[in-house]
Amino acid sequence: MRNYELVTIISPDVDEEGVSKTIEKLDKSISDKGGTVGETNKWGRKKLAYPLKKFMEANYLLTRFNLEPKLVRELEKEIKSWEEVLRFLVVKIEN
Repeated sequence: MRNYELVTIISPDVDEEGVSKTIEKLDKSISDKGGTVGETNKWGRKKLAYPLKKFMEANYLLTRFNLEPKLVRELEKEIKSWEEVLRFLVVKIEN
């Protein structure tokens, strides 16, 4: 397994409860694929540098997790289908 960081930008229309549900959904998705979630940090609502889907603010999350490299694509496809996610980026962390 490799270490990864995932930054997720969530729509500002989603309230705190919705953000928590998104975190749970993300954790479940990673664990269902055999991975483990190290930590999740809520960065809160931040101003965007440019509009994303006509929004100028969004909620940010940072998630550190371990997962097999071949399963990261599956995770990305799954996250891409979630309506509340405006953008995301998965980065491999070197040990």
